[in-house]
Parts: sequence; structure tokens; C-alpha cells
Amino acid sequence: MRTGLLTEGGYPYATGDAGLWCDRLVRGLGQHEFDLYALSRSRHQEEQGLLPLPPQVTRVRTAPLWTAEGDGGAVGYGRRARRRFTEHYGELAGAVCAAADGSASGAVADRFANALYGLAELAREEGGLGAALRSDLGVRTLERACRAPGAPRTAREARVADLLTVTGHLERALRPLSLDWYGEDALGAADLCHATSGGPAALPGLLARHFRGVPLLVTEYGVHLRAHYLGQGPGAAPAVRALLAAFHGRLATEIYRRAEILTPGNAHARRWQERCGADRARIRTVYPGMAADGFTEAGEAPDRADPDTLVWVGRVEPAKDLVSLLHAFAQVRRQEPGARLRIVGSPDGPEGTAYLGHCRALAAQLFPDEAEGAHAVGCNPVSFDEIGSPDAPTLPEVYASGAVVVLSSVVEGFPTGLIEAMFCGRAAVSTDAGAVVEVIGGTGLVVPPRNPRALADACVALLRDPERRARLGAAARARALELFTVEQNVAAFHGIYLEIVSHCPVRRDLLDASGAPLPFAAPAESHVPAHWPATPTWALPTTEPAR
Repeated sequence: MRTGLLTEGGYPYATGDAGLWCDRLVRGLGQHEFDLYALSRSRHQEEQGLLPLPPQVTRVRTAPLWTAEGDGGAVGYGRRARRRFTEHYGELAGAVCAAADGSASGAVADRFANALYGLAELAREEGGLGAALRSDLGVRTLERACRAPGAPRTAREARVADLLTVTGHLERALRPLSLDWYGEDALGAADLCHATSGGPAALPGLLARHFRGVPLLVTEYGVHLRAHYLGQGPGAAPAVRALLAAFHGRLATEIYRRAEILTPGNAHARRWQERCGADRARIRTVYPGMAADGFTEAGEAPDRADPDTLVWVGRVEPAKDLVSLLHAFAQVRRQEPGARLRIVGSPDGPEGTAYLGHCRALAAQLFPDEAEGAHAVGCNPVSFDEIGSPDAPTLPEVYASGAVVVLSSVVEGFPTGLIEAMFCGRAAVSTDAGAVVEVIGGTGLVVPPRNPRALADACVALLRDPERRARLGAAARARALELFTVEQNVAAFHGIYLEIVSHCPVRRDLLDASGAPLPFAAPAESHVPAHWPATPTWALPTTEPAR
């Protein structure tokens, strides 16, 4: 089977999102061929190069979403092409600006889809949309849709600066429409398109389905629409936020309508997809696969953990709410004076660096250095480390060093750190954010976010009860090995690939370089040698042997 794997900002680039998951999937499905179609997010990502690829990857094609010049350069449309562009882009902008009432949702979705595919056909014939979308004609078309009767008030109040901001975003998001990936020598020859996220990454799959009938599988471990909502900062203008949210909502609806199967990574992502119109019958939850070897070795080793130590591991950023964790630990220390807290992680960008500095200052304020006696050196009960330092050489050793692992996030997608702790056989206390409850099941304690008192009480309960810690840790390890390994993830996708192909119409127009049909392009019985008899052998008259 030939699979077109569609990514955005990740695999096969050396840096980016979901790189490990995609690499494990491709390597685990060695019996299939993979063509990689990657959208890059930055110059830095492209300069870092690609990961070493296994032999089953037969082709890699990349395209940027970050360049200012876009896909089409200075494409000049003729009069007829300009009229077509105005018609289709006006319809798409009108669908974005349409009211989102339930009575008209189906009509609006159809309007958006027809306009999207009309723009794709125009780009295929005329050579790109980038220049047209950024032109005065494109901005005026968007403005007319915003000022049309029935448009939301936030859209009607959009200023020129807002329209230019939205135009730039739409041009980048729609750039896959202008790529030359949809012919018989590219995605058109695939048996299946697998988009590893929603949004722009799934657009090539939509177009391969539209132009060539290639079935589409969409995997979302972090829902693209939710990520867009969270990524809109408070400084963005209301009109910009409203228009971009509407566009991404319409795009998500079309992706969920056309995909043969959707594979969210957890029930939290599944609920988002269902709210956007995804058919529940076409959804299969597939948990991300993680390499368990190093962590399970720590879980099987003799317990050398400090019975009074709490461990937090992750990216240092405001969403992880380390401030609440530090205040909760202050309450833990009042009940358990010998308790210690290890915070292990690196800051995520400039904002994370500033947040780490704030947390260090807060820890110094809440917990002055302590010494056991007059001649001993004082130390703080809260330590900050990074993976690879002398005190935190590897992740398994960090998890194994503590009696309880703590997660304090207010926003969380799929908590990979929590699963790593479960592989190590560690009991956990976590806030109820994202897919935490689904992951942890009944093998840990869950408390509300931003509630230091509840977090402290749960930590104290486990610190004081080593038998309960051991039971929860063993149950957590068994649950992680059953649900969250690479092997179960690869096996699930292998079955889904075959399910999709077995239900899709046979495509007899696909030939390889030698002129022979590609795999799955012809029914299996067509490969049986010789000719079938006109009459089956069981229906022929029998002759009795002579006596």
C-alpha cells in the first residue's frame, strides 16, 4: 500500500511537532510505502534539515508556509480568471462571515466547500493563488463580505489593518491549494492520504480526494481548531479573532465531513471533533504510542526513591501553573516538614524563560534556605534542574527519584509526562486538565486546577501512605503498558489503513512505471493466472469408471 503522509511543522524535519510519533509509525509499518508531504513553519526548521528516513519512505516533498512571497509570486490573472477568483473567494469569505445558526449550518458548510474547491481548481489551471489573495482585489472582496447584510457586528467593524492581517493569515493557510501535489505522479497515485493534524496539513488530502478520489484519514492528537483558539492572544483585534476563528471552524467542519476515518488521540479531542460535526461512526480513538523500554526498566528496578520527594517534569510555561504548585508545596511542608520538590524541565521560549525566573524567585521567597545545624550549609527544599544535568541525567532516573509525580497544568492536551511516570510505576497527583482523567483512569489522584489546597492534600495523602503509593504505581504501570505503547499504536493504524482501503472503490487508472497496476488498484482475483472455466468443475457431469 502506498500512503501519502501529510504533516505540518513536524516530521520529517529534525525539529518540530509530532516528529517521534510519525517516525515510529513509518518505521513500524515497514510493509507499506510512504510518500511524505511536509509543510514547514519557519526558515530555521528548514535549515535544520531532515531526519534520517527508513527505506520504506520513497519520496519527500516539502513546501513552506512561512515565506513572504508565497506560492504564486506575481501571478497575473486575465479578466476571466479574475472574475472566477472574485466569485469563489467572495463565496468563501461570505461563508466565513455567515451567521453560525444551526438552521443554516449545512448550507454554509456546502458554500464554504464549493468555494474552497473552486479556488483549488482555479489555482491548478492558472498557476497559484498567493498574489491574487494578497492583491487589492482580494482585500476588497474580503471587505465586501464583511460589510454584507447579515454579517456579524465584529466583521462589519473590521478596519483596513484588520483586513490586511486576516488576508495574510488566509493566504498562508490556503497556500496548499496552489501546490502541484495532486497529479498522477504525486498524491494522486496514493492508495491513502494520512494527515497527521487538521488545518492546512489536511488540505492536500482534501484536494487529493476531490481531484483523484484518494481516501483521507485524519489524526489529531492536538485538535488544530482548539490550538488556534488558545493561540489567539488578547492583543489581537476582535474582528481578526472572529474572522480567523470562523475560517478555521469552517475548514475543520469540511475536513471532518470528508475524512473516511478520524483518529483523535483521546476522548477530549474526540468531543471537539464531534462538536464540529464529525460523524461518531467514523471516529476511532487511537492513543499516541510511546517507547516504553527505558521507563519500564526504571519501573522494574528496585525502588530507590526518596519517600519524601515530589517530582514535576515538563516544559516550563505559564500553562503548567508552577505558581500554584509552589503554593501547594508550601502547605505540604506545613504538614510534612521533610518533604522536597524537584522541578525538572526547560523553559519554552522567552515567555517560558521569564516564567522560570518568576518561579525561582517565588521559591526563594516561600522557602528560605535551611540547614540542619549551625555548621551545615543551607539548601532550599525546592530544586530546579534540566534533563541532562548531573542531578537529572535521564528522564527515567528523574521519575524514579521521587515517591510521587505531580502535574499542575491548567491547560493540557495529551499528558505524555504523566504516561512516562506511569511506565516507571510511579503514583501521580494531577489536575483535571485535557485528557488527564482519561489517561490516568483510577491509578492516580485527580484534583481541580488552580486549587493549591486540594493539590497539597492529595500529595500529603500519598506521602503518608507508602502501601497506597505502591498499589497505584503498579496499576498505573500496567495501564500504560496496555494502552500507550508504540506497538498498540502501530497495530491500530495498520488495521485502520486496511479498513479504509477495503471500503474504497477500486481505482483502475493507476499504473506504475512498467505499466502494471499499482497495489490495491485492481481486485485480487485479477492476478490469478490462466483462465477461469466457463463451467465450474463441480457442475460438470461425472463419468463412472468402466467395470
